[in-house]
Amino acid sequence: MNDNNLRKAILNLESMLDYQEGSVVSRTLVNKDVGTVTLFSFDKGEGLSEHTAPFDALVYVVEGEAEIIISKEKFLLKKGQMIIMPADEPHALNAPEKFKMMLIMIKS
Repeated sequence: MNDNNLRKAILNLESMLDYQEGSVVSRTLVNKDVGTVTLFSFDKGEGLSEHTAPFDALVYVVEGEAEIIISKEKFLLKKGQMIIMPADEPHALNAPEKFKMMLIMIKS
């Protein structure tokens, strides 16, 4: 589906983004000054190294299982679960198995 046709459409998050071997793939669904909504797919063993963001970010696991580390504390999330990563706290993501997530970041 063309990104211009995402509005007023029924969307299936699981099928909007494929896995790629040895990669993390992303697709931005909403990109506004006030925030973003991005889908990610992580191949098994992939991840994002520790970093910080100036805004709270909500992670919703769409498929699979994700390990999310926030300020050195590990959380294991499964399909249908979510967590809020607080602004300015170091966090990282790892894929013990393939997983897909939606990241919602609100900037104001």
